[in-house]
Amino acid sequence: MKFNEAGDPSGVERLGIALEPEADYERRPDGSGGCEDPRVTYVEPLHRYIMSYTAFSTQGPRIAFAQSEDLFHWERLGLATFAHWHGIELGDVDDKDASLFPIAIPNSSGQLELGMLHRPLFPGTRPEETVRIPGRHLPDIEKESIWISYCNGALKDSETLHLRQFTSHHRLATPTSPWERLKIGCGTPPILTRHGWLIIYHGVSESKLTSNAGHQLCYSAGVMVLSKKHPRVFE
Repeated sequence: MKFNEAGDPSGVERLGIALEPEADYERRPDGSGGCEDPRVTYVEPLHRYIMSYTAFSTQGPRIAFAQSEDLFHWERLGLATFAHWHGIELGDVDDKDASLFPIAIPNSSGQLELGMLHRPLFPGTRPEETVRIPGRHLPDIEKESIWISYCNGALKDSETLHLRQFTSHHRLATPTSPWERLKIGCGTPPILTRHGWLIIYHGVSESKLTSNAGHQLCYSAGVMVLSKKHPRVFE
């Protein structure tokens, strides 16, 4: 961070690149690909920083992880893996906007596990697709939502490679307001406050059409607070 003479932030200094596309799950044959949308959380049970990011390959966007002890040197952990959900292989579904909780949280059974917020992109749920639906689009509450998934393997042996394995999943929040009617997705990692877990998220809606433009998308930021004791519940 750079500061001016008054002591106010005036800019940033780029020190280097944390990750760039190198792994197979981050690259495409034409040389494109990506390591995008990083969210960094200090995961206390693992005693290190974990970066969740979007890896782009020929398979599409997928959630990947990397770890660091100093925020300068990063080691890849690989792609997230998911147990089946109602017969759907979630590992084959595009996924983005992943953020980890910094501490273990109770799952639906009250057992402490590591939690992750994410946004599976089921076929037909992208804003670019739903915006073309005539009239008011009614979201599929199971599929056009922010989800929460749980991992218990990493807690058993503090092995970060086991962080990738998420065994249970639940819908957390779905679009309800006009400004988020096409999609919602998690933004910042959850921060524990006296009111509960604070999350900044984004919503997507359709802007007014102009004479020479097609469907325009509008992204807006929102705030939600989850219960400290039961993060699947809103405060």
